[in-house]
Amino acid sequence: MPLAFNSISHGTIAFGFFNIESDMLLLGHYFIFADDFCETISSIAENSADYTYEAYCEGYQISDPEDTGDLMAAIHDIHYTGFIGDVYRKFPFPENQEGFKQKPYGSRNRDIMVALISKYTELSRIDFKIERENMNVSIGDYRFDRMSFHELIKYVWRGGYPRWEKEVRPAYVTAMKDTIIRRNDGLFKDISFDT
Repeated sequence: MPLAFNSISHGTIAFGFFNIESDMLLLGHYFIFADDFCETISSIAENSADYTYEAYCEGYQISDPEDTGDLMAAIHDIHYTGFIGDVYRKFPFPENQEGFKQKPYGSRNRDIMVALISKYTELSRIDFKIERENMNVSIGDYRFDRMSFHELIKYVWRGGYPRWEKEVRPAYVTAMKDTIIRRNDGLFKDISFDT
């Protein structure tokens, strides 16, 4: 379930997993697969001493809210519109609360998610830029201070809300954390994965 996060550029924006059967993340009007997000974060951490380093990952942008769809309406089985509606037709919200956990095998459904989102937009490049002087980070159009950026990373580590099923994380999430902890400098200094 996406949560509200503070950005410098756009105020409060939504970020997070939006369907427990997929590893796709929503960031405002971007959709990024979690493994690509984590690999990009790992790459930034590995190169954190390079003050000119910029990274990118591939993802999707849907600017029209009608094409994006209504997450809450889809979750509550009210109506299914846009891309998110298509996702919930394919992977409905679980009937019981116990089933509401982020699945660590969501990448298995990547081809299905690509086919669904391709009806609305094409794959594109999403730039990650680090402002070394103030440690702000831009992801596409959205700009975050260092602490808010840390919160995005920790959200993925936790499996968002409702958390990873049985606390089992995909290998790419663990690899991201291990890289950040090993480097523990610059942009990533003192990030805590305890909560």
